[in-house]
Amino acid sequence: MAIASLAVFAGFYTLDFFVTGAPPGADGPTAFDRYVGFDSDTIPDAVTGLAAMIAAVLGIVITVVSIIVQLSADRYTGVARMFLRDRVNIGVMTFYVIATSCGVWVSLSVKNSFMPRAAIVAMLIATTIALAVMLPYFAYVFWFLDPSNIVARIRQEAVRTTSAAAARDGNLATLQADTLFAMEELTDITSNSISGKDKIIASRAVDALKDFALEYIAIKGQASPEWFGIGAGIRDNPDFVAMDPESLIDLEERRTWVEWKVLRQYFGIFNEALAAMRDINYLVAIDTRYIGEAAGDAGDEELIKLVYRYMNSYMRATLNARDVRTAYNLLNQYRKLIEAMIRRDHSDAALEGVGHITYYAQTSFDMQLAFVTETAAYDISALCQLAHQEKSPAHDELLARFLELDRSGRGKSQEKGLLGVRKAQVKLAAYYLSVGADKNARLIADDMKDEPAERLETIRAQLERVTTKDFWEIIDRGRNFEFMPEPQRRQMATYFGWLGIEGS
Repeated sequence: MAIASLAVFAGFYTLDFFVTGAPPGADGPTAFDRYVGFDSDTIPDAVTGLAAMIAAVLGIVITVVSIIVQLSADRYTGVARMFLRDRVNIGVMTFYVIATSCGVWVSLSVKNSFMPRAAIVAMLIATTIALAVMLPYFAYVFWFLDPSNIVARIRQEAVRTTSAAAARDGNLATLQADTLFAMEELTDITSNSISGKDKIIASRAVDALKDFALEYIAIKGQASPEWFGIGAGIRDNPDFVAMDPESLIDLEERRTWVEWKVLRQYFGIFNEALAAMRDINYLVAIDTRYIGEAAGDAGDEELIKLVYRYMNSYMRATLNARDVRTAYNLLNQYRKLIEAMIRRDHSDAALEGVGHITYYAQTSFDMQLAFVTETAAYDISALCQLAHQEKSPAHDELLARFLELDRSGRGKSQEKGLLGVRKAQVKLAAYYLSVGADKNARLIADDMKDEPAERLETIRAQLERVTTKDFWEIIDRGRNFEFMPEPQRRQMATYFGWLGIEGS
């Protein structure tokens, strides 16, 4: 913009010099000489005008920027601090202040006996830049304060802080406090976005917490032992103050205060979004699973247990709200997390996760949330199948726990839940028969031998009716619970024959 304005002026000035202006040589042999041959009678007013113009532009810039920053600061904590630490913002404001100050000095330096031509030309250049940079700077400010960029900047700052801690570069208490502050800033952005129904920004803030956690887990092993202690800079944080002293000691010994704080933020977000924005609940569950998988990759058993605790807390909050749809999606992520544990040979962790799912399946059964119980049954069935395929040492114990899932039902709602559990068991038995694992299928048959014939016939009829894997509605899981590939479907006759139920 500065070059364009200079080119336009130079073109017209050259035209005036050679065509429409005074004769050549009147004030100098060249156009430039004539231009810088300033008139001592008129130049003081012109220089004063230049200084006033820069000051006016500075006033416009400060007014516009302060309004924009204030609006953002009302919504996102820490924006003003972040803005004032940005090098571009500091550089632009510094340029305007210096140019304005120099303009005042130059305006008083012009004398009849002395013409500071270099200073005046510098003022002209500064004024041109001040005018030309105003619009691009406004564009930069809008970009800088874009919520997605704010989120990314906070995450990057948190990662830099923890990297400095891992490199033992800086005051540990300050680094801990900065890390904690960054996490709470992201949580604040998420909460404000949920209140404002801004799903895009809320999602990015939730993902930023996850990205930070994953990058932290990758460098966690390089940190000094002192980093894992809850130092003076963060001990007064409300989340830590509210904890029992023994729990704080456990947190330090398990070296998980950073991840605990991230997941604590997730838990608060989960509860806030439970009734207002369910998509954020699903995203929190997904990102918590990613953290759990990263813990599995890193072999961090304490973190795996911590992730389970928070997944369980999500599940409890969901059941208390009787939010069946959220429980359905949450169980999907819980199952995927346990699948990751099975594939990574974390058998104990897989068994622990299945134990938790079994507990909440039975709890939902008692709460007459039959669909949640049925969902859990199909998820555990899928886990048993995966454990068998992966030849996991946890398989036999997983199957035993699966067979403990069913209970005698009371009332229509419980009967429906029990029926779903049995169908999941039959589906698993058909898989075992299709791969030649008859012994495991026999275990399921023995568990079902006392079932009424009428119920067994109902189970068989319902399973045989499902011939396509696609449910007739759009679902996140993408597959009908009751669908079985053809090799498994063919085994149902054998299985039900063991139970004395012949095909029609």
